[in-house]
Amino acid sequence: MKKTGALVGMILALGIGWWIFKAQYQAGPAHGAPPKQIIDVTGIRMDLLTIAQAERMYLASHGTYASLQQLQKDGSILFSPADHLGYAFTAQIDDGQHFTVTATPVDPVKKDWPTLSINDSMQVSQSP
Repeated sequence: MKKTGALVGMILALGIGWWIFKAQYQAGPAHGAPPKQIIDVTGIRMDLLTIAQAERMYLASHGTYASLQQLQKDGSILFSPADHLGYAFTAQIDDGQHFTVTATPVDPVKKDWPTLSINDSMQVSQSP
């Protein structure tokens, strides 16, 4: 009886996992996008989250947000914000208490790819 319950639980878990995978990758904004675009845009999202976390840590220790160059100089980000994965990153710091970091495609091959941004709310947004 325990084996049957474990098997049913495993099948149920796999079904839920498949449903989440399908909903995430087939109904999202990248629906129909080539795999390279999905992979690179996911990487850019992760980079934006890394930058936002570095900004929070910098704010905690310095009382203000920092430029991308300062974060790179401090070792908080380890890639060049000028051109990474075909995207350029720019930061806007408002009164040292709010920030918005934007990743814009600069590679001509990626000209139709989305622009992504994150702010101090830690939410990544995407525009076509």
